[in-house]
Amino acid sequence: MLIERIYDDDLAQASYLIGCQAKGEAIVVDGRRDIAVYQDLAAKNGMKIVAVTETHIHADYLSGTRELAAATGAKIYVSGEGGPDWQYQFDGERLFDGDTIALGNISIKAVHTPGHTPEHLAFLVTDGAFSDQPGYLLSGDFVFSGDLGRPDLLDEAAGGVDTRFEGAKQLFASLRDKFLTLPDYVQVHPAHGAGSACGKALGAIPSSTVGYERLYAWWGRYLAANDEQGFIDELLDGQPDAHAYFGRMKRENREGPAVMGERAPLVELDTADVAKGLAEDKLTFIDTRSNGDVHSGTVVRSLNVPAGKSVASYGAWVVNPETDKAPLVLLAPDRDAAQEVWDHLVRVGIDNVAGYVTGIDGLPTAVPKLIQPGELDGFDAAMVLDVRNKTEYADGHIPGSHQLSGGRVMWHLDELPAHGTIVTYCQSGVRNSVAASALRRAGYDVAELDGSYAAWTAWQRSVAAA
Repeated sequence: MLIERIYDDDLAQASYLIGCQAKGEAIVVDGRRDIAVYQDLAAKNGMKIVAVTETHIHADYLSGTRELAAATGAKIYVSGEGGPDWQYQFDGERLFDGDTIALGNISIKAVHTPGHTPEHLAFLVTDGAFSDQPGYLLSGDFVFSGDLGRPDLLDEAAGGVDTRFEGAKQLFASLRDKFLTLPDYVQVHPAHGAGSACGKALGAIPSSTVGYERLYAWWGRYLAANDEQGFIDELLDGQPDAHAYFGRMKRENREGPAVMGERAPLVELDTADVAKGLAEDKLTFIDTRSNGDVHSGTVVRSLNVPAGKSVASYGAWVVNPETDKAPLVLLAPDRDAAQEVWDHLVRVGIDNVAGYVTGIDGLPTAVPKLIQPGELDGFDAAMVLDVRNKTEYADGHIPGSHQLSGGRVMWHLDELPAHGTIVTYCQSGVRNSVAASALRRAGYDVAELDGSYAAWTAWQRSVAAA
């Protein structure tokens, strides 16, 4: 048996390829939409992808289940659990608690583990060549290394009302009745790692065991004492802000993400054509440089989505493909770099990319407005906006500032003043540049606090020491 973990640092998301080496067949669990990585991995191991499945209706990325099935002919399996409100709306064989998928000697058993979502499944994997007992659990967003999937996302991102309390109770029962009944040696392979917004304290370790989590995870003592209320109170306390785009992911994943098919390579666009498209508001420019480079000058009304590990997340903060219909133009040093950015964007359903340019010469440019920490006290700001998470804000913030996390700003413009200058900040300036660019494009007068909260606290210390 082969188990391969494919990890996306951008979304802190893990998908898995499980293969039977004897039969040459494989299944992909929780795949993403840029599917070449799975096809290449299967080919490298002489396998054919014959099945695709997922643990639940995801909120943080767009599922690649349908994309993989269309490309490979693989059979789709999805959860049939959770009741009528949580049924997938596309074709695929429904899995219920105890159902199995067979790949040669390998048996993959669905285990209904509600709590994070009502339809959630975990998958117990048995390698029949060695044992008739399961040795591995793909736990999805149920159990992470050191943490659990948050039960409040349906409230935060999917329009639910107080579903978190029932979800927390379901998580307690799923742990008690499903997870902790497994042998301690069973290996646990979760769908997310540190940095994911699907929990509040996920560990960076890629896997664990039932026994280790039983003994050392924060929730273990509550299960040992059968203290459901204590468990619920700690579970719900201090969960991070949920990105607003999660609601769109939930809807699209339930309905069935659009199948892109094979994408043609991106083309380099003529600067004059791009300038004309921008002037006519028929294109949206994405500046993929760092915030420092952007602050030296960028394209007017461009969005800053810095290349690197968070392209998908930041892209979904500032581009809503349901309302933003203009094709994107990417600033990138070459085609490969542009293609990599596009691969990340399609993971959150941002598919409409016209092409790329390698520089901004010949395009309309402007220098974003900055304000220094020492100037803030005397500045006539309509609002000082903290775009960090609420947990960061609680740990310390600029007095009088208003908190609205970067992933929620564009969905809560009603909280912002219609007139005057908004001063924005995050911790170091990266998230701030992303959010500020979107606000500028929307017509707000924005001044970014140079160096953000880190620079402001350093200035405060220097004043106190003087």
